[in-house]
Amino acid sequence: MSTIIVEKECGCFKRSPYENNIAFESKDDALMEATTMVAHMNTKFCQKHDFEAREENGNIVIAVDMKSAPASSGCCGGGHCS
Repeated sequence: MSTIIVEKECGCFKRSPYENNIAFESKDDALMEATTMVAHMNTKFCQKHDFEAREENGNIVIAVDMKSAPASSGCCGGGHCS
């Protein structure tokens, strides 16, 4: 038995049809579902977070990390820098 565990439930996750702590009979089934979830969450959620699945103690943990801010060129966007 393997369980998909989402480390931190962001707002997008809470509003989604996904559930946390879903148990599966096999690790392979849990890994396939977690991979599908991560792909959807990384493309369809608000883009503030990065999601990644990893195996941990027989379970599949979906890690949630803040995306890093894009590098700034120092321009204020006023149109006079170019």
